Amino acid sequence: QRVTKGPGSRAAGIAMAFKLIESAQHRWRAANSAHLVALVRAGAKFENGVLVE
Repeated sequence: QRVTKGPGSRAAGIAMAFKLIESAQHRWRAANSAHLVALVRAGAKFENGVLVE
């Protein structure tokens, strides 16, 4: 008995990926502090929301 592995077709795979990303973005927190965004761009590391020196 043959079993399909993966999404089955390219269109189905793209649809699955889109739905996964769409549901994940509801859990993301926007970076809305300009000074924090600047730190992240400079390469600063954060752990649990706290700047790690």
